[in-house]
Amino acid sequence: MHIELNQVKKIYPGGIAAVAGLNLAVPHGQFLAVTGASGSGKSTLLHLIGGLARPSSGSVKIDGTELGLLNDRALTLFRRNHIGVVFQAFNLLPTLTAEENILLPVLAGHSGVKGGKLTSALNTLLERLGLLERRRHYPDTLSGGEQQRVAIARALILDYATDNHDGLLLADEPTGNLDSGNSRNICQILRELCTERGHTMVVVTHESSVADWADRIITLKDGQLLSDHCTTPKEG
Repeated sequence: MHIELNQVKKIYPGGIAAVAGLNLAVPHGQFLAVTGASGSGKSTLLHLIGGLARPSSGSVKIDGTELGLLNDRALTLFRRNHIGVVFQAFNLLPTLTAEENILLPVLAGHSGVKGGKLTSALNTLLERLGLLERRRHYPDTLSGGEQQRVAIARALILDYATDNHDGLLLADEPTGNLDSGNSRNICQILRELCTERGHTMVVVTHESSVADWADRIITLKDGQLLSDHCTTPKEG
């Protein structure tokens, strides 16, 4: 999916500008890493792109759809159908198994996906992410890396069930709670998903070892673009 931000501002109470007049275009299929110091506006930018926050001014378009013109219900449906979000804290429900957590966005949203396609998509993701043997385990019995992989599968389940190769995946510090080994594993999974399925990917990170997997790296400072450059991503 193509992302276009035009003169986007996000002003919080007290006049604090988390994002200050930002222009940004992210083409379909690009893996973008967003870097910068704490408080630079990275997570706010991700929330604006994902429709989790509305801009104070300016426009945010995803494949030509202006998110600011959608009412709350339409925005919720657009997010469910087109945008997957992976949070640093995993946000798994402790009373649900791994596979139930993965299926939750589809079942709760009444997506209309038929059972057979949903089962096939679930099994494909579980196998792809190395979770087949852990599918009926609860979050508190999973390692941090396994929990993050469940969160990634949850963000991708609708795309796989509908065979969508034009999705958008957003990840906020996806390796922030992981050791170096699990961090590398998650980065490799994200890189391969981007390459194999053509998803547009935006990853917020403060770690250069994570940004190295991206096609392009931007750095924010005080809600503005400090630097923007393409790179040769790490593979495998």
